[in-house]
Amino acid sequence: MKAVMIAGLGALAIISTSTAIARPFTPDDLVNLRRIGDPAVSSDGHWAAFSLRETDLAANKGRTDIWLLDLTKKGAKPIAFAADPAASESSPQFSSDGRTLYYLSDKGGGAVWSKPLGGGEAHQVTAPAFDISGFKVAPGDGRVAVWADRPLDCADLACKQPEPAATAGSGRVYDKLFVRHWDTWSDHQRSRLFTLPIANGAAQGNGVLISKGLEGDVPSKPFGGGEEIGWSPDGATLYFALREAGRIEARSTNLDIFAAPADGSAAPKNLTAANQATDNWPVVSPDGRYLAWAAMKRPTYESDRMVVQIRDLKTGETRALTEGWDRSVASIAWAPNSRSLYVTALDHLDEPLFQVDLADGKVRRMTGEGSVAAAVPSGNGVLYTLNSLTEPGDLYRLDEYGKPARLTVVNADKLAGIDMPEATRFSFAGANGDTVWGYAVKPPALAKDAKAPIAFLVHGGPQGSFGNGWSYRWNPAVFTGAGYGAVMIDFHGSVGYGQAFTDSINRDWGGKPFQDLKFGLAAATAKFPWLNADDACALGASYGGFMMNWIAGNWPDRFRCIVNHDGVFDARGMAYETEELWFDEWEHGGPYYEKPEEYEKWNPVNHVTAWKTPMLIIHSEKDFRIPVTQGLGAFTALQQRSIPSRLLVFPDENHWVLKPKNSLQWHHEVLGWLAQWTKK
Repeated sequence: MKAVMIAGLGALAIISTSTAIARPFTPDDLVNLRRIGDPAVSSDGHWAAFSLRETDLAANKGRTDIWLLDLTKKGAKPIAFAADPAASESSPQFSSDGRTLYYLSDKGGGAVWSKPLGGGEAHQVTAPAFDISGFKVAPGDGRVAVWADRPLDCADLACKQPEPAATAGSGRVYDKLFVRHWDTWSDHQRSRLFTLPIANGAAQGNGVLISKGLEGDVPSKPFGGGEEIGWSPDGATLYFALREAGRIEARSTNLDIFAAPADGSAAPKNLTAANQATDNWPVVSPDGRYLAWAAMKRPTYESDRMVVQIRDLKTGETRALTEGWDRSVASIAWAPNSRSLYVTALDHLDEPLFQVDLADGKVRRMTGEGSVAAAVPSGNGVLYTLNSLTEPGDLYRLDEYGKPARLTVVNADKLAGIDMPEATRFSFAGANGDTVWGYAVKPPALAKDAKAPIAFLVHGGPQGSFGNGWSYRWNPAVFTGAGYGAVMIDFHGSVGYGQAFTDSINRDWGGKPFQDLKFGLAAATAKFPWLNADDACALGASYGGFMMNWIAGNWPDRFRCIVNHDGVFDARGMAYETEELWFDEWEHGGPYYEKPEEYEKWNPVNHVTAWKTPMLIIHSEKDFRIPVTQGLGAFTALQQRSIPSRLLVFPDENHWVLKPKNSLQWHHEVLGWLAQWTKK
């Protein structure tokens, strides 16, 4: 008998592989997994804190708690630290002396709380009436920066949006874009940055507006967070990123780095006004000498290469540290000695951790396969979370010698007895003879000499990757658990292969990427005999959904069925209906009215007469990125042509399906559609 030790959250369990019955991974497993958040480390390196999300299926939502891990004890088990069953706690941050943990709680309204590590009750730091969205405590704990949605004429946190008059109608009035963004209609408020002094463990006053005089969101919406705000080591200065709005916001990617005194005594100063493209993620070196951030070069291009910039705060001299490294950084953290930085970047299907030398910009890869989601350097190594195609995220540490060690297995009990698939990466000659990479993921219970029907998954972005990372929306293990062989191709336009490869999709949406998908599927079925080349369905979301519509009209005889999630159906409608205009205008060379031929060149609506493949359409009413009318249009075309088709609409989701029950329904419909049309 072989014994396997699995470290869970509260105990160690010995499971006998001779008695455990292996079973495939299911949508229910996916939805109910715990999700680990970004870690924090105490200044003495003794403690790590992280949030852990549990699924509350009855309430149809996730709930997060804060856990602690003793880093000084080998094999230590995490312990629950802040776990109010009536609230969610997140964003842990240690006090400067490492004796107290700050965190965000939504109990009664978003507020900062603190709790001593040595024992004692939790203490509320900011008033729940302020209803803040996030925070960062200054070094020395004398002040806290918070951000919250407020009208532009509000000078402090006590100011709120006035209630509409009783005689007012329900209509919204706008004079400029954005009128809606991601999944929210504008209410004429902005995420604004404030600071409050802390005395006796409580924030004092109503806050001082730091982003005064600026019309924009801090952090940026819809995805920005604390990584866009940084304190100086002395707590005197705040650095933050902001895209000034005005009338050009919907066509601008020009975030800039601003510096402002933490007491609000002077207006913010724009440090990157000369660059009209994105500047973001400001972080000051521990010695206070340098400011690091990441910047793009080309305005309005959201997928340009992010290059680490270094500014000497004494002299003002700035240099591009990673200009010679053809990778786009995704996060930045300083080493404690201020002599190097740790960054993450996609690299050939993985997203490893790299160390960059401050003196010469030399880059050294620190981790192997998988995707690093967060990294926190400390005096005794680097703490980080790591996930892969076949493993959800867990906490790891690189010691001072660069040796990795796994610290948690937060889903040990939930994954016990589950047989995960085998993922194999492969390459082939794609469009223009360029090397293109992909994955084939084999069902774990596939009998010898048996063939699996194919789930051909096409990623979105389009500047993205279906690489070696865990997903809670498009997870190949769910498809292999249902008996399908998953095939994913990182076509021209994908990230992690150099900027020229990423740029190559521009104005070529149905060109080289489409060729890569054809070549890639042929290469996979030739290389892996367990794939049934004659029994395949294609699936994709966002740009992948566009590709489903494109395949329907330009490769109509290849697949038994198609699943189209939030896909572009009519490029003309998309050009005028989407909210972030910069994306579509960059991808097609300008606005539709200036470049109609570029949009129509790859417009799926022009090929509807060739459609004949059965298609499942999925769209959401709160998707303002690719509005629901695009899905309705595609479904109408299918119905008009009497093509077998089905429409699934979520009234309460955006471009992503996030609610647990909706995720289960999504998987039920998708897997049911595949089962209906394949031979499995």
